[in-house]
Amino acid sequence: MSEITPDVVEAHGLSPEEYERVLHALGREPNLVELGIFSVMWSEHCSYKSSRLHLKKLPTEAPWVICGPGENAGVIDIGDGQAAIFKMESHNHPSYIEPYQGAATGVGGILRDVFTMGARPVANANALRFGRPDHPKMQHLVKGVVAGIGGYGNCVGVPTVCGETNFHPAYDGNILVNAMTVGVADADKIFYSAATGVGNPIVYVGSKTGRDGIHGATMASADFGEDAEEKRPTVQVGDPFTEKLLIEACLELMATDAIVAIQDMGAAGLTSSSVEMATNGKAGIRLDMNKVPCREEGMTPYEMMLSESQERMLMVLKPGKEEMAAAIFEKWELDFAVIGEVTDTRHMVLEFDGEVVCDIPLGPLAADAPEYDRPYLSKEDYTAWAQVRPIEGGAPDSADPGADLLKMMATPALASRSWISQQYDSQVGADTLQTGGDAGVVRVHGTRKALAISTDCTPRYVYADPYEGGKQAIAEAYRNLCAVGARPLAVTNCLNFANPQRPEIMSQFVHALEGMGEACRALDFPIVSGNVSLYNESKATGGGSAILPTPAIGGVGIVDDYATMMTPGFKNEGDTIYLMGAEEWATPNPERSHLGRSLWLDVIHGREDGRPPHVDLTLERNSGEFIRELIAAGLVNAVHDVSDGGIAVALAEMAMAGGIGAEVLDNPAYSPAAWWFGEDQGRYIFTVPDVEAFQEQLAKGTRDADTASSGVRRLGKVTGDSVLGVTLADIREAHDSFFRDWMEV
Repeated sequence: MSEITPDVVEAHGLSPEEYERVLHALGREPNLVELGIFSVMWSEHCSYKSSRLHLKKLPTEAPWVICGPGENAGVIDIGDGQAAIFKMESHNHPSYIEPYQGAATGVGGILRDVFTMGARPVANANALRFGRPDHPKMQHLVKGVVAGIGGYGNCVGVPTVCGETNFHPAYDGNILVNAMTVGVADADKIFYSAATGVGNPIVYVGSKTGRDGIHGATMASADFGEDAEEKRPTVQVGDPFTEKLLIEACLELMATDAIVAIQDMGAAGLTSSSVEMATNGKAGIRLDMNKVPCREEGMTPYEMMLSESQERMLMVLKPGKEEMAAAIFEKWELDFAVIGEVTDTRHMVLEFDGEVVCDIPLGPLAADAPEYDRPYLSKEDYTAWAQVRPIEGGAPDSADPGADLLKMMATPALASRSWISQQYDSQVGADTLQTGGDAGVVRVHGTRKALAISTDCTPRYVYADPYEGGKQAIAEAYRNLCAVGARPLAVTNCLNFANPQRPEIMSQFVHALEGMGEACRALDFPIVSGNVSLYNESKATGGGSAILPTPAIGGVGIVDDYATMMTPGFKNEGDTIYLMGAEEWATPNPERSHLGRSLWLDVIHGREDGRPPHVDLTLERNSGEFIRELIAAGLVNAVHDVSDGGIAVALAEMAMAGGIGAEVLDNPAYSPAAWWFGEDQGRYIFTVPDVEAFQEQLAKGTRDADTASSGVRRLGKVTGDSVLGVTLADIREAHDSFFRDWMEV
């Protein structure tokens, strides 16, 4: 085997200090196989060595949480003996290098995380961040990523029901591709990854192992250099048709009593799956590498263990169940091989050609992996570093809100995403109830229940104030679920940040998590799964440096009866339009930064200054609960949260969705810019067909305090064919123009 030199150690992403830990753990020098295994298990992607300390502070429990972080995905009780299982993960670096396969295998990997726990996947979602549209590589990246997501999700037969796509120069050299899957399972048939039972057979199922994806986890744990294109061989290649067979075969076997433990082969492939299974079961593991199904000649144990070939699973079966299990996988034309057994040694032992080629104690690989408390700036020092201050010279105003609205609707930040969504099959499975609104909604098959799903984050807020931005990301996910009538239940996340060894970046991470945790506790909205993606920065040609801090949030809620589900489109001529969450608007507050970090300031004035909006979590909870009450009582017929672009953009989106315009009132206490385009949080716009019944509800007195703190204000009425004096035809043309013209569709 190769000699282990300092250069070899460095090439495996281990620092000299970490290599000393390897020597101490083994009591000797590792061979190349052992070094490779340590390198991937101790990578940021697998070990969370820079983030574990802070992730422990997040709230993860609630009466309805069946399984929180630590397994393949989070599990929540949705009633009637059923559970929802979901998670979000990143595939950022692979998607920049090879956008189609990077995005496709991101979808495949997150699907496996969900069905490995016994759930049938019912919905996919995503959160995408790209650089400047005029960047020479960006059109290629957008086309490839969207095609990859659609190509994999459509073929495997899981609908893509929601997502978000945004652009900013900070992502020029490091795009973000975050994929989310939600599945449904019987609550008493959840499968976990703990390998137990000395002598129980370990079986490999799915596709054969190839040389694709080797060192994928290590690549995902470093920033990009000038050689990004040379890393193409580290990108995995996916086959959605094999994944579909794998789903069906696994679910068929799960209907029996054969499985003791199951784990998908994701990042670090056979290494991470076997280590995690043995570690979680407090057991050992022995694998015969000669029995691993390979699709290429002469593969070495090093290559087999580090390959990230797709569509593979590892299982521990009960003794005597091998023949029955093999028959199922052979029926589905998938590989099945007994490759080892569970032991009591708490070591990973690999044999090849009759020799032991790896013998590593499992403790140092997983539970005792390095954990760093990296330096970070205080909130005050970070604010000074980021040069965040009130809007220079005071907030500008809008001379023509209608013209500003038209310009904003045409910008990449707000333009119609139909060019993207039309490439995704949102209806496969016949249970999709809503796409394109505040949240995607899918029926729980055979019931009256529905799951609502939303992906949210506003990176420009997080950059300016990581704490408030972290709160806002959770609050907006909560708000989007409430807007469709769902009771928010739990969160998954994908925490995308740059180099944690820079104190200012670590400050973004720590304070964003602090804000997220506070919001989750205040809203009773625990985090049950997630992923951390660090080192998202690039020195590649044409790229920027660090991305904006992007803690993408995936929220899941339950609609008890989908007949009550709400949509954002205006319904009837003459309906009354109200704004909820308006208590702060009663009198002007000079401390408020209504337009700080707003899209209006950026699009109309080319400025990204000011402070982001404050998030009042009491208001968020009260407004969310109240809007759900109004929806359940049948008193409202359209609801939309107010977010990017403020009231004006929310009204335009509701008008386009319903095909009817609006006559709305100014608020003379505020400048037109602050009133129409301010991005204060905790607000909803809703329409009321029967004002008298609505007023009776307000007057009942059962929610006096909360109603007061939720602040309801009449905005106007649904009528005509314009918003702020701009016709719907012109708004729609502006809205459709960006992707149509950019992609030359």
